Amino acid sequence: MKFMLLIHGNEQAMMEATKTDAAGMSPEYAAFNQALIKAGAMLAGERLRPTTTAASVRVRNGATEVLDGPYAETREQFGGFYIIEAADFDAAMDWAQQCPAAHFGTIEVRPVVQG
Repeated sequence: MKFMLLIHGNEQAMMEATKTDAAGMSPEYAAFNQALIKAGAMLAGERLRPTTTAASVRVRNGATEVLDGPYAETREQFGGFYIIEAADFDAAMDWAQQCPAAHFGTIEVRPVVQG
């Protein structure tokens, strides 16, 4: 089954605390990525740019409205994601617990609808 791991956290704290290598990745994330790849679970994953670079679009009654930044005001921001292959929800939860962001933010685990 496919699952999406949505990484939520305090964007400012993440940007201030992130130590990266030449590839722009922390050693903890590099190890997590390698574990996913070695297990054959990694399908995709990306870190997102800050919410200051975002815009939200909505259409109501035929009128388009563009808002700067994310749509919702929250204490945690959506900062990245993984799409993984896992045997079941419990296995996806195990991967989420291993994600470095689980130690300072929240990992939302969502099954992907497959047609």
